[in-house]
Amino acid sequence: MVDIGQNGPMPLHPQIEAIAASMPIHSFEEMDVDDARQAHAAGAAGRPKGPDMADVSEFVIGGCEVTRLQPKNADGSAVVFFHGGGWVLGSRATHDGPCRHLAARSAATVFNVEYRLAPEHPFPAAHDDAVEVTRALLLGADESIDGSRVAVAGDSAGGNLAVAAALALSDEPASLAALLLIYPALDATMSTASYLEFADGPFLTASDMAWFYDTYAQGTDPRDQRLSPAWAAKLDGLPSTLVITASHDVLRDEGEEFARAMAAAGCDASASRHVGATHGFFGWSHAAAPSRTAITLAAGWLSETLS
Repeated sequence: MVDIGQNGPMPLHPQIEAIAASMPIHSFEEMDVDDARQAHAAGAAGRPKGPDMADVSEFVIGGCEVTRLQPKNADGSAVVFFHGGGWVLGSRATHDGPCRHLAARSAATVFNVEYRLAPEHPFPAAHDDAVEVTRALLLGADESIDGSRVAVAGDSAGGNLAVAAALALSDEPASLAALLLIYPALDATMSTASYLEFADGPFLTASDMAWFYDTYAQGTDPRDQRLSPAWAAKLDGLPSTLVITASHDVLRDEGEEFARAMAAAGCDASASRHVGATHGFFGWSHAAAPSRTAITLAAGWLSETLS
């Protein structure tokens, strides 16, 4: 099922609009990569930490540094989480808050992954990291979790990596139980209608996405399924999936179309469009009701799917 709420023009939610208006305007393609990373990190630094955990530990899993967030109500299930930031920006620190909320509300232990970033490590480095970390956890790299109750999740570029890892592992004996995609970037051709509708934002623009793809992909065929899961030839091996989209987002249509394609292939897949929200809203639970609604939906779905 794809729940897209209302159709046609709609206003931004007032709290989302206030947050978007308060943020500095950045044109990433005109910035040095280090400056872009600092600006992105500064935007996340002022947000509340999120719920306390029973245990916070750091490990190296599948060649990547990983922070394990174990909630007080941990039930043995797990979520492997890949942060957004266009494969160029972001870190475990920028997404610590949302990961803590998902852990506390779902009872799953969340593994927040520090994968390699472009341009220092161009495609397919981040893809390969996502596959290796996920495979390692499915095969028992952490004895505190049940390998049969593992989800993979991510927002934006992290959603891309989550799907790509699920596709790469779909034929392996150890299988994923769930896939949570938060406004995922799935199609490097950037050809859906929402790219035209929201080319100038708010928050994320079409030119931002072009810069991210250029910096990460560096000439890779935009239809390579490791880069563009929307072009995957086979979807029927993917696990139960929830796609969360924002109404005012260039990535909206490709996420919802992917859920439809999965359902047509016989997968258990659904999408939920959050009306009045922009790209990035999932991380604004301290100040925006739509974010809290989305986190509640995502955590509840994880809890039910991984039970």
